[in-house]
Amino acid sequence: MIDLRVKIGEVVFPTPVFVASGTFGYGEEASAIADLSKLGAIITKSISPEARVGNPPPRLFETTAGLLNSIGLQNVGVEAFIKEKLPFLRNTGVPVIVNVVGKIGDDFVRVVERLENENGIAGYELNLSCPNVSEGGLEFSQTAKAAFALTSEIRRRTKRLLVPKLTPNVTNVAEIAKAVESAGADAISLINTITGMAIDIETWKPRINTIIGGYSGPAIKPVALAKVYQAAGAVKIPIVGIGGIASWQDAVEFFLVGAHAVQIGTANFINPNTAIEIADGLANYLMKHNLSKPNDLIGKMKKS
Repeated sequence: MIDLRVKIGEVVFPTPVFVASGTFGYGEEASAIADLSKLGAIITKSISPEARVGNPPPRLFETTAGLLNSIGLQNVGVEAFIKEKLPFLRNTGVPVIVNVVGKIGDDFVRVVERLENENGIAGYELNLSCPNVSEGGLEFSQTAKAAFALTSEIRRRTKRLLVPKLTPNVTNVAEIAKAVESAGADAISLINTITGMAIDIETWKPRINTIIGGYSGPAIKPVALAKVYQAAGAVKIPIVGIGGIASWQDAVEFFLVGAHAVQIGTANFINPNTAIEIADGLANYLMKHNLSKPNDLIGKMKKS
């Protein structure tokens, strides 16, 4: 018997394969073509205190092996999220994690305090590491001090699952991971997009309006694997691996280097059923290898 359930903090997830923030809308957008009840969790678009219109176009560009984006955290704001989006999410039958973002630390506090009054939310993913906004982006997770301070502020305000999302754009990700662990995080999401850019050689102009944006997709998987491996060796709390995962084989690699769960991001734009198919593939892999649960893979990479 294969049991795909995983426990992170006090939350039991039906599978360890989640859909990443910013790649699955608010869930309802994909409900006509994907069975949401088969997902491990839905992580919402980033939610800020007020609505954000995002960055001006062009703000997406597909490269040879990935996707460059500069959406700019466009979202409806916390009040509209509660009124218009959360009722649907409550009925999906899977855990809902709200990705929270802000220009300053107090913005994160405002969103979480407002959402604490609402049911149907399993936890919060703190977006400390968005590379394509001018304020409230990378600075929250580029130093251990800043990451610790903001995580501590939110920990004092909630008992729900708390998962800071960290950037790979630092010299020592293990140091940042240890900081948020000591601040009370239940888990860590890793990695957010890396910084990147592209140029149109005919016009000599950048492919996206903000010039530099966030780069995701298959090209960043080796970077993500390395960062997850480094963080998993430094902390005791679970790691949720993200970055270039498009198949069950990719997911198995993340478990072997220490991830407890994974998030599917850019692949959702190609196939919104990717997370479901990966969970099925993972179950078959476990069966083939006479294993019964994802935990049997975590951190089992052989070094020689």
